[in-house]
Amino acid sequence: MSVPFSNPLPVPVLGFCAYSGTGKTTLLKQLIPELNRRGLRLAVIKHAHHNFDVDIPGKDSYEMRKAGARQMLVASHVRWALMTEDAVDGDPKLDHLLRQIEADKVDIVLVEGFKKLTLPKIELHRAAHGKPFIHEQDDNIVAIACCDDTKTPAELKRLDLNNVGQIADFVVEYQQSWQQPAADLPFKLPQALDSDNAYQQGLSVAQGITYVLNSINATSDSEQCSLDELDNRVLAADVISPVNVPQQTNSAMDGYAFAYDSVSQAPLKVVGEVFAGHEYGKTLNASEAVRIMTGAPVPAGADTIMPRELTKEENSELSLLEAESIKAGQHVRLAGEDIAKDAVALKAGTRMSAAEVGLMASLGLSQAKVSKAPTIAVFSTGDEVSQPGEPLQPNCIYDSNRYTIKTMAKRLGCKVIDLGIIEDNEDALMQTLTQASEQADIVISSGGVSVGNADYIKTALAKLGAINFWRINMRPGRPLAVGKLNNATFFGLPGNPVAVMVSFLQFVQPAVRKLAGEQNWQPTFLPAVADENLRSREGRTEFLRGIYHVGNDGKLHVKSTGAQGSGMLNSMVQGNCLIVIGEQPKSVAAGNMVFIQPFADVL
Repeated sequence: MSVPFSNPLPVPVLGFCAYSGTGKTTLLKQLIPELNRRGLRLAVIKHAHHNFDVDIPGKDSYEMRKAGARQMLVASHVRWALMTEDAVDGDPKLDHLLRQIEADKVDIVLVEGFKKLTLPKIELHRAAHGKPFIHEQDDNIVAIACCDDTKTPAELKRLDLNNVGQIADFVVEYQQSWQQPAADLPFKLPQALDSDNAYQQGLSVAQGITYVLNSINATSDSEQCSLDELDNRVLAADVISPVNVPQQTNSAMDGYAFAYDSVSQAPLKVVGEVFAGHEYGKTLNASEAVRIMTGAPVPAGADTIMPRELTKEENSELSLLEAESIKAGQHVRLAGEDIAKDAVALKAGTRMSAAEVGLMASLGLSQAKVSKAPTIAVFSTGDEVSQPGEPLQPNCIYDSNRYTIKTMAKRLGCKVIDLGIIEDNEDALMQTLTQASEQADIVISSGGVSVGNADYIKTALAKLGAINFWRINMRPGRPLAVGKLNNATFFGLPGNPVAVMVSFLQFVQPAVRKLAGEQNWQPTFLPAVADENLRSREGRTEFLRGIYHVGNDGKLHVKSTGAQGSGMLNSMVQGNCLIVIGEQPKSVAAGNMVFIQPFADVL
């Protein structure tokens, strides 16, 4: 039985496996010096199957550890060793052991043992021992080192067990050709579906998002907006630069401008001075220089700038300090090197923010063509829902969902129509849905879309549009309704407050961005170190509310906000991200990597 293994290091890990008595340790003792001779920096991990001790009784370090020190580090000027008392049930975890290695100081890790793990391995085999082949049960064998009498399959790399140089060749080639595998994201887009009606019960998150995106067409309506109106709008056409950026070749710093060929003729004669917004109207001759300020045009005849602090000027004669380090063209910004005239400065589908608006202004442009902002109609359902600001009726709750949805929609640049709270009445719901579909591009409700017992909204939707009711393999936010009401797209989100926000982020957000003309948008996933054990269930995507920060090691670290009930809106307030655990892992152990979705975009 194979045990899953994921390499946590940015260097390859290669195992050596064999039955006892085949000679793994003997081979490694010969292979290690040969690989060192070839320049490979090695780390080696050996799995010991019994109690062992590397310390010497009577030594101070031994006595301190036996006295109760859980970790004992002894060091000298030539080596250091860390002994750790860490009793575990079963075999030690290789991924934990690997994380103890200083990966920046090794090129490859060689592992002896751990043959059940799904890590790449070289199998050692001697026909005389009469043992079965490991590779017949293990697809992770990349080569077999064997004796002449051993018969091996043609597709498997064969090595001579007694030829250390040949085995070293293979290890070096493996290390040089190894590439770190792409990050295994919790879910990836797009993912094709068999048909529009497929997987309605038990969709994965990726399948649900893909279905949604396949049903959305980007708007063809557009308008002209001024610079002050462009923030958070999506370009409907490319922005073409009418000028070079920079507009002229200029100096990147205060200093002196001259021809590089004149360096050997120093000292140079200083013949003028150039300020930003002005020019030196003459052509510099050989052995001439001008004082120049940052942003000032470089005169004709000059192609190199020397910073002022690396020069000395006396009586209009310029000496160049450290002249041997001068490079042709240094500190010169060429006209158009950032953006050339008539080039695309911003592509259609770009969502505008401060940097993009500033770039347009720097080009002298005062307006741009943008896609029509999507209009979102929002309402809540349920006789138990009360309007904030009014007395709370017995057995009721205040409506928070409508306000979180409106706020997120506005953050995405949408126009919002608030239809209020609709009572549990089929006629009222049908009237509201009809009105909403005539006014909005997207209609969103919260509550009343569970896949269990019938709700008024389900019967109303069935009469007015084509709506699919799904079970999404995720938590929170399992029930979801998506479909069409006339020309509007309908989203029926769950009723629990956290489930509403998570469902909006995963399903409504990509739909809004595509409708608005934003192209090739993907959710943001950032790797972070889990600072605690995170529980999940295999077969569903888990969205935990988390708090991330930059640790002392320079990496992102994350922990949950605590209790994760889907009605606990305060967990979204305390958090700054979602911790996303995909369908495969059952849980994430503290110290392992996990992916997070920061709230920054919408929340």
